[in-house]
Amino acid sequence: MNYRELSALPNAQHDFNAFLEELGAALTAGQMDPNELVRDTLFHLYFGPLSAQTGTGNSIESASLTSSARVLLHSLDPRNVTTEPEYYADIDSKRYLERKPFIWLWQMFDRSPVGQNALLGLPFRRLLAPLIFRRVGSNFKCWHFVEWSFGYNLSFGDDVVIHRHVLLDDRGGIEVGNRVSISDYANIYSHSHDIDDINKVYTPQTRIGDGARITYHATVLAGVQVGEQAMIGSGAVVTSDVEPYHIVVGVPAKTVKVKDRRAVEASASLKE
Repeated sequence: MNYRELSALPNAQHDFNAFLEELGAALTAGQMDPNELVRDTLFHLYFGPLSAQTGTGNSIESASLTSSARVLLHSLDPRNVTTEPEYYADIDSKRYLERKPFIWLWQMFDRSPVGQNALLGLPFRRLLAPLIFRRVGSNFKCWHFVEWSFGYNLSFGDDVVIHRHVLLDDRGGIEVGNRVSISDYANIYSHSHDIDDINKVYTPQTRIGDGARITYHATVLAGVQVGEQAMIGSGAVVTSDVEPYHIVVGVPAKTVKVKDRRAVEASASLKE
């Protein structure tokens, strides 16, 4: 389904566009430490009028503040924060640290007062996505509170839509094809633990084929290959490969129907 074209009031839309243009230019100019840029951007987003009076979060750290207030200000800076993936033994620290400021900005934007505003959120995340993920195709749409592990092992094709509260565990790599839809609260994994030795971790790549749909609360386990135009039913747990055009449901997921290939292709041609 195509999304409706929406906009804010003219003066607000002007400010939204200006913010995105200024941030995009600052992120790619390479003239400022990304950690400091993220720190200051988050300070402005969270404290608004106060930031206009006091400058950046860094400049007021020495002011007379409570310890809890200082902790908050310190935590706006990615260098003072650790994330769960940083504790994993298989992390590529260099690649992750290159992306960490942008990951922190994405996560804290979503949790800020403006993070629920789709007019700002969708283009904001599209701006950050190429700085975090291995590949991002055109027309990428991502809603709020999406989580991933490393980011650098995630690849998205064209026209991908990811809805709220999705978990993309890319420790072993996740490849998402073109025109894929991942619904709210879905989980896609690319790592698992040995049943006898929890410290032994397996990281097979997981692939989601072109046109596939992962629906509400579904789970795709590590190493699964979901074929093109396949559909994973709500609440399903996919433990083995899914054939193209197959619809699977249940725990573990099994085929209950096969799509009409000609009908799917005819629908796709109409959209083109």
